[in-house]
Order: sequence, then C-alpha cells, then structure tokens
Amino acid sequence: MNARVAERAGEIKAVVCRVLEVDEAAVSPSDNFVQVHGADSMKLIELLANLEIEFDVDVDSAEFDRMVDLNGVYDVLSTALEG
Repeated sequence: MNARVAERAGEIKAVVCRVLEVDEAAVSPSDNFVQVHGADSMKLIELLANLEIEFDVDVDSAEFDRMVDLNGVYDVLSTALEG
C-alpha cells in the first residue's frame, strides 16, 4: 500500500462498507467480500465504479479479480494511483 492509499485507508474502507452495506466494524482487511459479506458481482462492479469516482482513478479491468478483500482494494488503488 502506498502512502496516498495509507493516508486515505479509512475513506476507502468507508466506501467499501457503504457499497457492500455492512458496518465498518464488521470488515477486516482480509475478509472476502463474497464469502464473508455476501457481495455479488454487481456489488463488486458498483464498488469499482465508486472507487474510481471517489479517488479519480482508472482501474485496469485486469485488476478486478484482486478486489476480493480490503487488502486487495488497497493494492489495486495503490497501483492505479502510481500509474
């Protein structure tokens, strides 16, 4: 996770929780969004769109499969912000 993402980790988690409709306290960095929180593919696409808008980045579609947990989201955003 790069410094910009680390600084905004709380905001990122808030976006994830808002989209997944779960309480922030219920999400740990390694919780699988599908298995633990019941997210479907449409929720994950919605999450991607929200993150791109909120953080003004374009995420490569090849990175989508990495966005299965909060750690993955942090990594994908780090990569997108560096590019």
